[in-house]
Amino acid sequence: MLDVKLKICGMKYPENIEDICTLNPDYLGFIFWEKSLRKFTDEEIIDIPKNIKKIAVFVNEELGSIKSIIKQFGFDAVQLHGSESPELCKEIKNLGVEVVKSFSIDETFDFNLLSDYDDSVDLFLFDTKGKLPGGNGISFDWNLLLNYNLTKPFFLSGGIGLTSVDAIKSFLNTSTAKYCYGIDVNSRFEKKVGFKNYSKLRRLKRLLYEDKI
Repeated sequence: MLDVKLKICGMKYPENIEDICTLNPDYLGFIFWEKSLRKFTDEEIIDIPKNIKKIAVFVNEELGSIKSIIKQFGFDAVQLHGSESPELCKEIKNLGVEVVKSFSIDETFDFNLLSDYDDSVDLFLFDTKGKLPGGNGISFDWNLLLNYNLTKPFFLSGGIGLTSVDAIKSFLNTSTAKYCYGIDVNSRFEKKVGFKNYSKLRRLKRLLYEDKI
């Protein structure tokens, strides 16, 4: 059984959220970026078990709006997927929520930039650099994380699907994954945009956490 958290991002539809909650992921992500097709537009979120953390995803949003959304929906965590400063991250962290700062990775990424955020966030999330801030459905070369020299735990993200299971298991057995806190899935587990495929996610959990086919 792998000791990593599972974060399912881009939740949108109440009945789908209810079904996915039965799989007991560690985090459910709700996107509040205006340009996202997965933007959460309801006025409330259905009741979610306390053991599942609700995380709100923003891209270069103003602090006042972030505060308002945290209060309205009772979020446990915030994920920042834009060019947010360490100072803004610290302000959000001081609101009493967990802060996850995302970075888009490719061969040109400067891992030294992360040091500025070390005291301002709880977790990093490493995603694939693409046309969109997230949800591009493609993976980056995880060997690039050999350049990661901090001890801050991180989520592994970017194009993870059922075909990624063996690669994930192999990665988690390397020293590079020493601080890998969890995996983040989204677009490759959808029946349609924002509607997650229950059977595929159940299979992912069985393969990753139970070693069952």
